[in-house]
Amino acid sequence: MTDWRSLSYVVVDVEGNGHQPPDLVELAAVPIVAGIVGEPKSWLVKPDQPISHFARRIHGITNEQVADAPVFGDIEADVLKALDASALIAHNAHVDVGVLQRKLGDWECPEVFDTLKLARRLLPGRSTYKLGSLVEEFDLARGLDGEDQPHRATYDAIVTARLFVHLAGRRAIEELRHQPPGGSTDDTPALF
Repeated sequence: MTDWRSLSYVVVDVEGNGHQPPDLVELAAVPIVAGIVGEPKSWLVKPDQPISHFARRIHGITNEQVADAPVFGDIEADVLKALDASALIAHNAHVDVGVLQRKLGDWECPEVFDTLKLARRLLPGRSTYKLGSLVEEFDLARGLDGEDQPHRATYDAIVTARLFVHLAGRRAIEELRHQPPGGSTDDTPALF
């Protein structure tokens, strides 16, 4: 059995502009190395289309805030550097991975650990597996006062990193990789 801490991870979260497919407005990446959650890197990004009213109500990022932000191409090299890890982690990962794949073209996504799917498998019986509910249950937002808030990329990436470390606990990587027979229908569509 292999200790999960033997891999390097990057936890990502994207905030979108409310269009389909979602475009990037904010991105955060948080490394986990040797089981330790590192310092986040984040970027505001000027999206191809304006941020919708619905999206603004969710994450609070306005078109004015991203008006002078770089377009994605200007930060792509920095993002690729931040994503250089053995595995990628996200909550409801197909959304974040989908946005990154559209933006990064030839990028080869590493192994993905979805904390939504992991929580459903490793913490059965909860009425909800929303990130905010799990953050509250396990007090994962401790010390994140100030600018960081739910539905902002840095906050969500940090608490997702903490959730992954909590879920991984003393488990072997093989246990985290386990997929239930017959697959899963966890992939609920989301805009962010």
